[in-house]
Amino acid sequence: MAYVIGVGVTKFEKPLTREWDYPDMGRESGTQALADAGIRYDDVEAVVASYCYGEPTCGQRAAYELGLTGVPIFNTNNNCSSGSSALMLAKQLVASGTYNCVMALGFEKMERGLSEKYTEKISPVKRHMDHMVDIGAKPGLIKPQFNTMTSDVIKLFAYAAREYMEKNKNCQLNDFVNVAYKNRKQGEQNPSACFQKAPSKQKIRDRELCHPIYSGMAAPTADGGACVIVCNQAFIQKHALYARAVEIVAQHMVTDMPTSFGRSFIDLSGFSMAKRGADQCYRDSGLKPTDVDVLEVHDCFSCNELLMYEALGLTDDAVHAFNSGIWRRNNNGGSLYHIADKWVVNPSGGLESKGHPIGATGLAQCAELVMQLRGEAGKRQVDGAKVAMQHNFGIGGAAVVTLYKKPGFTHRSKL
Repeated sequence: MAYVIGVGVTKFEKPLTREWDYPDMGRESGTQALADAGIRYDDVEAVVASYCYGEPTCGQRAAYELGLTGVPIFNTNNNCSSGSSALMLAKQLVASGTYNCVMALGFEKMERGLSEKYTEKISPVKRHMDHMVDIGAKPGLIKPQFNTMTSDVIKLFAYAAREYMEKNKNCQLNDFVNVAYKNRKQGEQNPSACFQKAPSKQKIRDRELCHPIYSGMAAPTADGGACVIVCNQAFIQKHALYARAVEIVAQHMVTDMPTSFGRSFIDLSGFSMAKRGADQCYRDSGLKPTDVDVLEVHDCFSCNELLMYEALGLTDDAVHAFNSGIWRRNNNGGSLYHIADKWVVNPSGGLESKGHPIGATGLAQCAELVMQLRGEAGKRQVDGAKVAMQHNFGIGGAAVVTLYKKPGFTHRSKL
């Protein structure tokens, strides 16, 4: 078994707006996580670093801000799922008995938009983007201010949204607007979020990127760092950390399958990968979707969050589930939207509010859920949260789904 005992997240910032670099992000988030766990960097036996925009061994340079202890440092890159991939490696290193305590450290100093640096080589997402055209995507649909990579990603999710609207006749443009608005309103309660003030629904659909995606429905790139410390039960006993240890109950990564390259834009954008990962987590844990209280899902675009309600097993009709939801005040004076009057999704504000510093995103999702299960999330606290689920996705591709449970919570299953 593996447990999260410490988390740290910097404030996420718009690219090019703050004078800092990735070592600063690593130091700030790492220091927070160590303090949260109540341990020293000397207690950490290995580090897994996560980033995409950087040279080899950036993980060493960032971790060296915390100390020079000679521990192994592994660098990982899995596009937008890099952070949760680092978390999974840390968890595996602990669960295997190789180490007692491992730090997952993610950071990113980004540009305004996605980009590829090694253009003389075959793009790792070229197969996906070529297939998008093969199954019917048309060229020239994106505004000219975007580079090719950003345009292709927007187009892929726009076509997935169109496919869903064709499949579910009840789905309208306003449904995507309302999901984005929900996230931006919840993000007002997150001091680490890039955007602290929700725009109006009219403003969300102010600028069309590629129908039915508008600028207010997209997660912006950002700068920032996040850190998670994972350990085993022996480490918890040694340091008396029972009250703060959140268990990673189940975790699975799924990469592309034949369905990704079928005739569906929805599957090309990760739906079937997320579904398999969620199904495997439910199977391993004995938990059901109805046992889950709070989720952080990869809302790179608000339409993707809507799709994930179905992929993660919450409902067979995401539009109905969302529209039958309700805003509720919590015990801390905040307000959260309960999907189908049951699940709170992206109480942090999601990627749409926080921003998306790729290497840090998955770890920031984990940090949010750990705070939720400890009851430490302030105005965005989900009252009575006991079980949490995380979904993080990267094109190219990898989807990582993780289940967590509250300290001391027991379930009638094998938990």
